[in-house]
Amino acid sequence: MAMEILLPILIVSGLALLGGAIIAIFSMFMSVPIDERESKIREVLPGANCGGCGYAGCDEYAAAIVKGSAPAHLCAPGGAAVAAQIGKLTGLSVIGVTPKTAVVYCCGSKDKVDIKMNYRGIQTCAAASTFYGGISACAYGCMGIGDCEKACVYGAISIIHGVAVVNQCKCTGCSTCVKACPKGLIKMVKTDVSHIVLCSSHDKGATTHKTCEAGCLGCGKCVRTCPSEAIILDNNLAVIDGVKCTDCGACVPVCPTGAIKARRVSP
Repeated sequence: MAMEILLPILIVSGLALLGGAIIAIFSMFMSVPIDERESKIREVLPGANCGGCGYAGCDEYAAAIVKGSAPAHLCAPGGAAVAAQIGKLTGLSVIGVTPKTAVVYCCGSKDKVDIKMNYRGIQTCAAASTFYGGISACAYGCMGIGDCEKACVYGAISIIHGVAVVNQCKCTGCSTCVKACPKGLIKMVKTDVSHIVLCSSHDKGATTHKTCEAGCLGCGKCVRTCPSEAIILDNNLAVIDGVKCTDCGACVPVCPTGAIKARRVSP
């Protein structure tokens, strides 16, 4: 009786050992050698796995650098310091790139914009935006539920009075929030851009004024005031050319709704 129980156990154990030995042998012959530079680069990268570089995560980006298919300066959270370290490890030249931070192109806080519904559905901007265009009476406006706030691993975004606001000093430029906003209100802007029109509405001025006190009316006062001709009207919305802008600030006081804001980003 004992042998009848012991024999199957011995057979199964023997097969398991044989299988393990076969796998070990195959792994020795089939293993792909790893470039040690890849692991060193991975140690340099911040490890946020934000995808801002265009790759699925830090591991994939490190592998792409070693293969020569990616430059050294794509890690926004790491900035110039990480790019320089990667350059030393790989011998790649590092291009000087002006850093970017996120900007929410809307300043329609609760006290400025009308709400068209009392939304009680799934508490995400993505879900709310599919329900008659969202909560805000402005079809272009921030809904303030906070998909971008949840997506930001650096705590750089807060919902203040119903609208998303980016702390420019905390933002690393990873662009995770850009993907999280269903209305495309968040854009990455170079830190040397000093003035921005915080509105995305392309409605005519009268329509915008009915729904939001802070929206751009497309009145053209800023266009006529700008001494460097850095502002144009694009489909009822004022747009500032960051290259032409001289940071004079003349456009700020003439905007009747205060949609134009001065932007300061600490180094």
